[in-house]
Amino acid sequence: MTCDDLFRFTPTNLDVLTETYNIGFYALYFSRWPGLATLQESACGRVAAYAIGKAEGRAREWHGHISAVTVAPEFRRLGVASALCADIERVSDQTFRGHFCDLFVRVTNSVAIGMYRKMGYSVYRRVLRYYDQDEDGFDMRKPLSRDPKGETCVPLPRPIDARDLNASR
Repeated sequence: MTCDDLFRFTPTNLDVLTETYNIGFYALYFSRWPGLATLQESACGRVAAYAIGKAEGRAREWHGHISAVTVAPEFRRLGVASALCADIERVSDQTFRGHFCDLFVRVTNSVAIGMYRKMGYSVYRRVLRYYDQDEDGFDMRKPLSRDPKGETCVPLPRPIDARDLNASR
């Protein structure tokens, strides 16, 4: 994926469940974590899906984070999102040597939650008021090779408030 793709994938974001960010957000990701941005094109060259991620944290909390996964409606349920996530997981594991990979998902997005569970993710914690309109989110984690026992992914017993999220990382 390149910065030029910013102008190509906007139609893919036209979905109620998709978080759309400003161009500066995407440009920051491309410049800091170019290996964690991936795109899938259709046979006719249209953007079918994309995913972006980053590497963050310290010590045992060093990890890959999937910041956005978006698949155009006509390309859903074909395994595209799983493949894009697997690519970010691979780079997070092999290049950045993270302990786990994580992502946030709306608690009401049962289709995505089911897909992430099939991919090996589990709910690490519930984050109160993570999304706009005061909707909660799940922080889901999947251990990588540096954490073979999954110790960094043991679920927390209580939810946290979104305002406390950065303090807990």
